[in-house]
Amino acid sequence: MPGLPVAGGTIGTQAKQGTSAMSVTVTEVYLIALLIIFALPWLAWRLLRTDYWAPLVVVQIVGGILLGPGVLGAVFRDYYAFVFRPEVIGALNGVAWWAVMLFVWVAGIELDLSRAWQHRRETGLTAGLALGMPLLLGAGAALVLLQWPGWQGERGAAWQVILGLGMACAVTALPILILLMEKLEILRRPLGQRVLRYASLDDIAIWGVLAIILLDWERIGRQAVFLVVFAVAAWLIRRLMRRLAPADRWPVGLIWLAACGLIADWAGLHYMVGAFLAGAALDAKWFGEEAMDRFRGIVLLTVMPVFFLSTGLRTQWQTGGLAVFAAAGLLLVAAVGGKLLAARVAGRLLGWTRDEARLIGWLLQTKALIMIIFANILLDKQIITNTAFTALLLMAVASTMLTVPMVTPVLKRLGERVDADT
Repeated sequence: MPGLPVAGGTIGTQAKQGTSAMSVTVTEVYLIALLIIFALPWLAWRLLRTDYWAPLVVVQIVGGILLGPGVLGAVFRDYYAFVFRPEVIGALNGVAWWAVMLFVWVAGIELDLSRAWQHRRETGLTAGLALGMPLLLGAGAALVLLQWPGWQGERGAAWQVILGLGMACAVTALPILILLMEKLEILRRPLGQRVLRYASLDDIAIWGVLAIILLDWERIGRQAVFLVVFAVAAWLIRRLMRRLAPADRWPVGLIWLAACGLIADWAGLHYMVGAFLAGAALDAKWFGEEAMDRFRGIVLLTVMPVFFLSTGLRTQWQTGGLAVFAAAGLLLVAAVGGKLLAARVAGRLLGWTRDEARLIGWLLQTKALIMIIFANILLDKQIITNTAFTALLLMAVASTMLTVPMVTPVLKRLGERVDADT
């Protein structure tokens, strides 16, 4: 007779083990994992007061790496086997998938192309340089790495790895940039809005390049169908959203998000491309600026830490720690140097001061979540290896940790000039 179903197992199964009263169910282990995921990074962030150089998001990402198999999992194998058993990881991955879809959807909604069009010369020039220079330097770094084995995935062609790593160096993490500029109190000021325009155009280019990298000639028909269906559906959803009451827009938006993610994944473009397009088709004004800020904050607080942990579980040091750190350093130089050089050139052409160009360059080099999401997709599609992913993850963490310490003294020197709308 089969055991009666209970949370995390069956009564019959537990009785056979002779520990029905004392056994730990899968549900309980899952909750232990959640307790670790939410408590440890937050306590470290609060007690160590890392906010100046490592915001909570960065601490959570680092926490995921430390809790993964490459660090604590390697030292405390019994802990890792007990807490992060396959059933628990499967449940956590489900939460992580939805969390990151919500996050990228919000990033898509926050794009404001109308402002970019109003200042198209300045915005196009700066965004183009800020994308192109680190992309070229990152592609050069990828060429260097490919001289050794261990970086190219089983299904990745050399051009996909080169373009993927180059684009990872060119990414600007728009949602994290918003959080950092809020902390620096420049988000709603003219300079902050300019930086958002530059980052918004680069965000669109990032997903466009990703679609090229993921182009599957065996599924080209499906992908063509997806683009046609999406264009028609986006036109219909925009008409519908204008007619809905504000309270109905959020649930309809979430239904739209799930549908776009499903169809994009079916077409072979990855569900995250669908999530971004689902957001880009909508206007932030339909939801309200304050409501969007609250929603983004809730997503970051309640479910994104699970994604950070699942990201940390993917970190590997198979080619040796020094090789991974050396690769991360090379990519970091390409990413930061490319953004700073691009801002310097743009500043010369547009008449910015040296401090203004430096400030914009350091803000635009912020990586964190969007680059990690980008790298996750490359790993999922086996274009890059776990080792290359680990190097990109370390580069993203270092890039984000550099932002506030490097920007703060420049802001102090600029003083009130940050309000000059050029």
